[in-house]
Amino acid sequence: MNKAKKIVCSVLLVLVSAALSFASEFSPVVSTDWLEKNLNNTNLIIIDIRKSEVFKENHIPNSINVIYNAWAIEKAGRKNELPEEDDLQDLITGAGINNNSIIVIVGISENLTELVNMTRVAWSLNYAGLEKVAVLDGGFTKWVKEGKPLTTELKKPEAGNFKIKLNKGIYADKNYVKNSIGRATIVDSRMPDFFFGVSKLDFVARAGHIESAVNLPSGWIFTKDGTYKSVEDLSAMANGVIGNDKEKEIITYCDTGRLASGWWFVLSKVLGYKNVKMYDGSAEDWAKDSSMPMIKYSWK
Repeated sequence: MNKAKKIVCSVLLVLVSAALSFASEFSPVVSTDWLEKNLNNTNLIIIDIRKSEVFKENHIPNSINVIYNAWAIEKAGRKNELPEEDDLQDLITGAGINNNSIIVIVGISENLTELVNMTRVAWSLNYAGLEKVAVLDGGFTKWVKEGKPLTTELKKPEAGNFKIKLNKGIYADKNYVKNSIGRATIVDSRMPDFFFGVSKLDFVARAGHIESAVNLPSGWIFTKDGTYKSVEDLSAMANGVIGNDKEKEIITYCDTGRLASGWWFVLSKVLGYKNVKMYDGSAEDWAKDSSMPMIKYSWK
């Protein structure tokens, strides 16, 4: 082997080693330090889901802006629904997502809704067939607080080559949930007063919870500073409510299919439960159909 070939081989080995290291370090919840270290990795796609006007003020270098409401739309009178398949493909192509991309979702962590916006977008991307999708622990809020680099430069990505392959195994509709009562574990991820039926949102027709559901609020996933609780704590909460059988079927729901994405994400991506679906229409869809059983003033 001549000297030139040796140099080329050495460079390729370094590049392959770096790529393997990058992939091996990937976690569904990435730290701000990890993201800073990998900012210039060409396989990394950072999607900032904040509103366009605040994104333009400053953002993480090399990130692109695709707002939350593009990934979870209003459709058929329901909030937080999946986009149509061709629209979902356009979003992914426009974001520059390729077959080998690793995606990190960035939002803010100032309240529970904003925190689960990140997991809801992760669910939409996973539904499209993308597996390597992470959320930034503590979000943009933590990034700024720590004095990490910011920019006003707007990045225009090249069109991505990923073609969506719908992962229907993580999706449940009303009829599927109805037929799963008494068979699957149905998890209501709202706060206890909504589960019990003493509170409800105006657009949800009836108070209470789906028959046979158990309550595991998504608000309990996070610490006060908007970061994820430890894996040990999350696992203990899940075990205490749904058990530790990683093969059982689980369906999460909430009011509109946003809060429910929190436990869908933790159960399937962090804790390794293998058959977790989310009911996209959730209580907004279920409660308006009077033939669907709802339980009020009971923990059962």
